[in-house]
Amino acid sequence: MTKSVILNVVLAAVVIILCVKLVRTASGKSGDGDSQENAVLQNIAARTSIRAYEDKPVEKDKVEKLLRAGMAAPSAVNKQPWHFVVIDKRELLDEIGDRFPNAKSIKQAPLAIVVCGDMNKALEGGGRDFWIQDVSAATQNILLAATSMGLGSLWTGFYPDPERSGGLAKLLALPENLVPLNVIVIGYAAEQPQPKDKYSEENVSYNGYDAQAVAKAVESASASKTLKPFDVVGTMRENPFTYFRGDGLLLCAGDKTGSNAMTIGWGALGTVWRKPALTVYVRDNRYTDTFLKKNDYFTVMHFSDKNVLKYMGTKSGRDGDKAAALGLHVAYT
Repeated sequence: MTKSVILNVVLAAVVIILCVKLVRTASGKSGDGDSQENAVLQNIAARTSIRAYEDKPVEKDKVEKLLRAGMAAPSAVNKQPWHFVVIDKRELLDEIGDRFPNAKSIKQAPLAIVVCGDMNKALEGGGRDFWIQDVSAATQNILLAATSMGLGSLWTGFYPDPERSGGLAKLLALPENLVPLNVIVIGYAAEQPQPKDKYSEENVSYNGYDAQAVAKAVESASASKTLKPFDVVGTMRENPFTYFRGDGLLLCAGDKTGSNAMTIGWGALGTVWRKPALTVYVRDNRYTDTFLKKNDYFTVMHFSDKNVLKYMGTKSGRDGDKAAALGLHVAYT
């Protein structure tokens, strides 16, 4: 009888403990998100550049965690155009510090990670330089991971300085496809500099930099939606022999990342294999020519405003936005 009572009491106690744990877990759920948010923000705010390090190696498991953090970074089209060179040999660390004054702190540190862009994995064409953003994102991930693990770190820039980047590539015997963007110096901090509060309202704009200009651009984009297809064959009645007379047509080429327009006087209008065709002739040294070569399409427009035609024919887009200077707005279809 006594044993039975004791057993029931023990079971009851276990049930009570489990209930308490469940209650605590349930009540703590609402605060987990806040705690995680605070921890992330505190880690970001705590990160600072360290230039003095203890004579203490960084554990291998932490090195792997740093590399995993770097490879968790976002990249354009998921190309992951990065390669990491881990350096922990004292002689090589010292040699880098001797050759490159901007990385002299490496002579005190036990570890460095050279973060490279792999050109074999980079995007082709106009998006090729996105590798710089991708590799920079990986670098920031490593810096923040180091801070979270109680390590100090320092970002030392190498690319695009040809002497730094090229010299380091040669020292490390990197193949041509690997471009060292930076060297991250890592170790246990021997100094405790206070992180800087860099927030400034002056560096923030909302909904664009110039509200009026943005409003006009939105209005122009909205107007472009009302444009209707033009039946060239059935509607156009221009004389192909007199249409290009040098004072009425503008040629525009580009896309939403950039464009340029110029006055033209040389061209031809007709048909090629029963399809309407328009041919234009542009000198190689004209700014518009660079946009023509990068894009599959161009637009020819007729303007009666002589001031617009004169300005577009005498000014170069290299010196500024000609359309903006004339109060014109680009519409995309």
